[in-house]
Amino acid sequence: MPADFHAVLQNWSSPLALDVILILTGFIYVRGWFRMRAVSAALIPPWRLAAFLAGIASVWVAMGSPLAAFDELLLSVHMAQHLLLMTIAPPLILLGAPALPLLQGLPPSVARNAVGPVLRWRFVKWFGHAITHPAFCWLAATLSLIVWHIPAVFDLALRFTWLHVIEHASFFLSGLLFWWPVVQPWPSIARWPRWSIPLYLFCATLPCDVLSGFLVFCDRTVYTWYLSVPRIFELPPLQDQQFAAALMWVSVTVIFLIPAVVVTIHILSPHKPHPARDAFAELNGIAAGPLLRQP
Repeated sequence: MPADFHAVLQNWSSPLALDVILILTGFIYVRGWFRMRAVSAALIPPWRLAAFLAGIASVWVAMGSPLAAFDELLLSVHMAQHLLLMTIAPPLILLGAPALPLLQGLPPSVARNAVGPVLRWRFVKWFGHAITHPAFCWLAATLSLIVWHIPAVFDLALRFTWLHVIEHASFFLSGLLFWWPVVQPWPSIARWPRWSIPLYLFCATLPCDVLSGFLVFCDRTVYTWYLSVPRIFELPPLQDQQFAAALMWVSVTVIFLIPAVVVTIHILSPHKPHPARDAFAELNGIAAGPLLRQP
């Protein structure tokens, strides 16, 4: 491998704060998951645990693994980070139905005296209701995608570490919002009819298609930052840009198509009971209620 490749890895270190946050979040979820399984084995199946931990791992791969060492050298790596943070980690985390496992994993005194009162605030309820509206979720994700890929903003984020962190955080948070109406994690309630979700996903592919199409067919390097960095893989900047755009184009199309097909099949299939949903409702009355009520 080129000497520059080893030099990049030697100068890179995993962000300690991110590692601590992800490990602590995973630990709290796993602790809560085991506590809930002790109440009812049908409540939250192992695949939800696996999905949540896979989502946490995806965040780490994007921001805490050696992959992050090369995002300033290759646009394709930077694009892979964006895909992990917006389209892979958020749906996996939401599929883990994180609300109750995280609450159950906290120390009872913290959940009862700190988290519970905050969740009961009228403003918190109103704010949560407002930002999880499908229209807002779609708009937030679309604006995040467009604004951060404006060339001047993109290059500026690469020059300032703090802005780069904000960029990645906004991708992840807007990704959580975007996937919220699609996954509809318990105990949230659907705001739009289920048949609208395939259309919601299709509309979300349009700005991605426009951006990736522009980057693929553009005859110049759009993000000038990558013109002055070392070419450790001997990949010309324009080809790197085209590969990054193709990665985005194909990945978003496939990833968004999967839930659209699943939702469509579910809509067209005969209605079946959902024992897991009934178990969630049962636990809500048994455990979550006392957890969040005043002592």
